[in-house]
Amino acid sequence: MAEFSSVGKNVPRVDVFEKVTGSAIYADDRQFGAGLYYGRLVRSPYAHALIKKIDVSKALEVPGVKAVVTGKDFPGRIGLYLVDRPIFAADRVRYVGDPVAGVVAVSEEIAEEAARLVEVEYEELPAVFDPLEAIKPDAPLLHPDLGSYKVAPFIHPVPGTNISEHFKLRRGDVESAWSQCAAIVEEEFRLPQIQHVPIETHVAVAIWEPSGEVTLWTSSQSPFAQRDLIAQSLGIPHGNLRVISPYVGGGFGGKAGVSIEVYAVAMARAVMGHPVKLRMTREEEFVGTTVRQSLVAHVKVGCDADGNLLAMEVSYYFGGGAYNDYGVNIARAAGYSCTGPYYIPNVKGDSYCVYTNQPIGSAMRGFGMPEIHWGLEQAMDQLAEKIGMDPVEFRRRNCVKTGQIIATGMTMPNVDLVACIDKVAKAVNWGKKEPPSAPHKKRGKGLAIMWKAPAMPPNPGSSAIVRFNEDATVNVEIGAQELGQGAFTVAAQIAAEALGVPYDWVRVSAPIDTKYSPYEWQTVASRITWSMGNAVKAAAEDAKRQILELVAEHWDEDPEDLDIKDGKVISYKSERELSLKGLVVYGLPNEDFEGWKGGPIVGRGKFMPTYVTSLDPETGQGTRAVVHYTVGAQAVDLEVDTETGQVEIIKIASAYDVGKAINPDLVLTQIEGGAVHGMSSTFEALKFDEKGRPLNPSFVDYRIATAADIPKEIHGDIVETPLEDGPWGARGIGEHVMVQTAPAIANAIYNAIGVRFNELPLSAEKIFMAMREKEE
Repeated sequence: MAEFSSVGKNVPRVDVFEKVTGSAIYADDRQFGAGLYYGRLVRSPYAHALIKKIDVSKALEVPGVKAVVTGKDFPGRIGLYLVDRPIFAADRVRYVGDPVAGVVAVSEEIAEEAARLVEVEYEELPAVFDPLEAIKPDAPLLHPDLGSYKVAPFIHPVPGTNISEHFKLRRGDVESAWSQCAAIVEEEFRLPQIQHVPIETHVAVAIWEPSGEVTLWTSSQSPFAQRDLIAQSLGIPHGNLRVISPYVGGGFGGKAGVSIEVYAVAMARAVMGHPVKLRMTREEEFVGTTVRQSLVAHVKVGCDADGNLLAMEVSYYFGGGAYNDYGVNIARAAGYSCTGPYYIPNVKGDSYCVYTNQPIGSAMRGFGMPEIHWGLEQAMDQLAEKIGMDPVEFRRRNCVKTGQIIATGMTMPNVDLVACIDKVAKAVNWGKKEPPSAPHKKRGKGLAIMWKAPAMPPNPGSSAIVRFNEDATVNVEIGAQELGQGAFTVAAQIAAEALGVPYDWVRVSAPIDTKYSPYEWQTVASRITWSMGNAVKAAAEDAKRQILELVAEHWDEDPEDLDIKDGKVISYKSERELSLKGLVVYGLPNEDFEGWKGGPIVGRGKFMPTYVTSLDPETGQGTRAVVHYTVGAQAVDLEVDTETGQVEIIKIASAYDVGKAINPDLVLTQIEGGAVHGMSSTFEALKFDEKGRPLNPSFVDYRIATAADIPKEIHGDIVETPLEDGPWGARGIGEHVMVQTAPAIANAIYNAIGVRFNELPLSAEKIFMAMREKEE
């Protein structure tokens, strides 16, 4: 077994060395000088309407107002996978909150006052809020020009409808398989839109210099993607647009892609030479940025008398909101992963992203997987019950295993989901009926499993640079973002391990700055430990190679006989050693100091998967649909108060196959945080009235889990089945930890009170009324 000095160890987190933190951009305006202006957005009060006229004259008369911009000033569109979103709505608005204008003023208060004076004449149109209603032939058409939008080659919109993406998966003969099934479950499941609710709301500052140079400061998961998309949409040369992104105060997918940042840049163009700050209020954050999409799922699944899964037919209808530039890839990811973590020989899957007149659906932790697992994992429990099989044994029998050909035709990479199932079952004493804490409470246990692949284009790249200071301390430069998940710590550990230097010699440069930081596609998809990690490892190995070649020449030895340990070059042959200090910058002298050799050591590394193939648009079949899957299991032990319907989570046990835990403590903290996040999402919902107006855009009415709600015990286990191309076998774990929490809770509630719930959220009132109804 390999010996590690940094990787696989619990080490102190890397300090973030930066002059400007996320909180500083949020709160301290002094860094931008006395010329800082402030922006506010004018938003639509209608869910769907034509814009007949915009009059900004009264707003411009307000003292302190410097500019007002509208869609006429910026006729382009923006989007990641589907370019469907106008900078500012120009001809029509598509949700309550759709920006139609931006006001720039010397203070936020003046900008707010002026924004109220912008007069917009609307012609209200019929709106549609449910994806099943939106796909009907007579539904209001939200994007009549869908057929003309620029779109990624693997996304398949249906022009003339509200369907922005339709992913098809076909395997085997589903219709013939139903007759062979001893048991069949067929259900409809629903989830509402929910919010990311980062504690730090979205904020951006932009300056457009008269020279054409543009700088954007923003709390972002995607500085390079933002540079690319904003440059394309506003006609800025990429080299002229610089994005600086400090430490992020909460992301969860909500700060991926482009949200409000393009508005800040657009408003800055109107007041060249002055930075413009745009900050979302908490109310705006709820509905004016992005949200997790809603979903209606039709699930039909069957097995034989022995519990072997034979057939599945699923249809997923994602309510993508007004613009689906990111949401289309969520529907695609749900499509190619539609079976969940199960081997099923006959599958028919259809996954749709559908335009609705609601806030913009986009990436959120789990990227479509929490949504589809909500129904899948309850259906599997029901199927096991129908044939009289224990839910744990049912999953052990049917879960995906290494080497199987899964639904897309891809060979399943190395995983051990059975080990994850066994660990969580043991952790909650599965099979043992335990007493509730009071006579009016009922206790139950539930289990659910999951899989998730990094959902991304086939060629997302990572790069890294490793350079030394004179004392041999190391600077690692990356473009991946620190969200609190420990990306910088992992980068430092990987660099230290690959170089052979102590961990505390390594620093990670920040903030991320597209002008100086090496390229990173985005900090999304739980891909950073794997993708960035490979780039950092390659950069460190490149630096190490240079050092060993230099010293080998100096000692007249073979580089193969040399190594670096604890910051010293050592020779296994001659047993000599030499400190890295000095030589990594100044090089080494020739004999009698007749010249020098070497010089500053700079290691460069990159990584990009090259093996992901296209999938047939009619069948979803292909050689390699994704780079890999991470799998895991969760078990929940809870109590239901029969007098109130209140649920108390006693214990959540989780286990995930992470390939190799670069930092076990960070993995376990992800498991803990994800369990609470997943638990919270079970009880959350954005609510709207019949006109599409938000009813709960505040923490008063939209309640998230707090410290008071945390389960009495959160148990975490790590399984390590090395990934073929991960750094030391590592794969990502950040999102997976909340994917199956909601169905595990629902299965436990059923175990406690005998009632199934097909629609989220699981409010105490809903549970109480269901118990009452069951008794009647």
